[in-house]
Amino acid sequence: MPVLIDISRPLSNSTAHWPGDTPFDFTLPMRRESGNGINVGAFSASTHFGTHLDAPFHFTDSTTTIDQLDLGICYGEALVVDLCGQSLIGPELLPEVLPKRVLLRTDSWLSSGEFPISIPTLSLGAVRKLAAQSVTLIGVDVPSVDELDSKDLPIHHALYQAGITILESLFLANVKPGIYLLAAFPLLIRGGDAAPARAVLIRQDH
Repeated sequence: MPVLIDISRPLSNSTAHWPGDTPFDFTLPMRRESGNGINVGAFSASTHFGTHLDAPFHFTDSTTTIDQLDLGICYGEALVVDLCGQSLIGPELLPEVLPKRVLLRTDSWLSSGEFPISIPTLSLGAVRKLAAQSVTLIGVDVPSVDELDSKDLPIHHALYQAGITILESLFLANVKPGIYLLAAFPLLIRGGDAAPARAVLIRQDH
């Protein structure tokens, strides 16, 4: 029987958003109790709210938007690597053999209701190692692959140059290191710079 592990952050009014960005706001403008017979919700949010995938259009001059992303990148074998306690993720901390998708567990953002003050980041050497292993997707359990106050986003750009798609704001607490099947498909937002995703790990229990 397969075991499904939801590694998404909730789309909730109580989930922290990037300071200065559009928060998530869910309302019920139509309610059964008002005599409409149905409940109908509405929401607004940044495309980078919660667990999401970045498109190159977000931070480069590329015209590749989220609706043009190859969905094959978002589905397949993934390795969860335990990097708890690390502030800088260098190449020496990554396994020598890597699959196409790598998810980094740092446990640096355990409370989704509070935006982190600081986060661990990848080094350029780590990006080079990922590229040398032909990794196509990197997932992190923090809001960014760069430092929170970064303006030039060197790791974003290095990953882009290496052809590696970025999946941010995962929730990997209590997920054991190892190989899983990952499904993390972004919403089909035409022209989007990013899109929320429901990220799920699937493990086969025999």
